[in-house]
Amino acid sequence: MFACEKHSDQRRKDPEQTPYINHPIGVASFLVEAGVTDLVTLQAALLHDTIEDTDTTPQEITALFGEAVCRVVLECTDDMALPPSERKRIQVRKAASASYDAKLVKLADKLYNLLDLCRAVPVGWTPRRVQAYFAWSKQVIDCCAGTSPILEARLNYLFEHGTFTFNGMSIG
Repeated sequence: MFACEKHSDQRRKDPEQTPYINHPIGVASFLVEAGVTDLVTLQAALLHDTIEDTDTTPQEITALFGEAVCRVVLECTDDMALPPSERKRIQVRKAASASYDAKLVKLADKLYNLLDLCRAVPVGWTPRRVQAYFAWSKQVIDCCAGTSPILEARLNYLFEHGTFTFNGMSIG
C-alpha cells in the first residue's frame, strides 16, 4: 500500500507514538462508516497527507491514482512553507470552496484528530493549545456544513460532549 510505505517512518504525536498510517486509515474508515463508497474519495482519504508530510509529489499521485484523486489530495494539502497560523487561516478559507469529496475528507480528518485529542493529548501540548485546536477545527467544519449528516452529527456530538484528559484532569 502506497500510503503505508510513504508514512512508514512517521509516528503520531500522542504519548504512545502510534504509527502515522493509523490516521489516514481511520479517516477512510470514518468515511465508509458514513456511507461513502466513492473510490476517489476513499483513495484521497488514504493519501490526504502524503504530499504534505512526505516526499510524494502530485505527479506521483496522478500517475498511480489518477487526476481526480490528486485533485482531492491537493485540496486537502497545506503549504508547509507557510507559518502554522497562516496555514490554519487558509485551510478555513479553502474549506468553504472545496469540492464535495475534499469536504468529506476534511470532515473525517477533523473527526479523527479531535477524537485522538480526546483520547491522548500530544506530548508538549497545553490545555490552551488543545482548546485552540478544537476552536479552529470548528471553523473548518462549519465551512463544510451540509456535506455529510453522519459525520457532522458525530462532530457536533463531540463538540457538545467531548472532553480530554490533561495531567489526570478531565477538561471539556
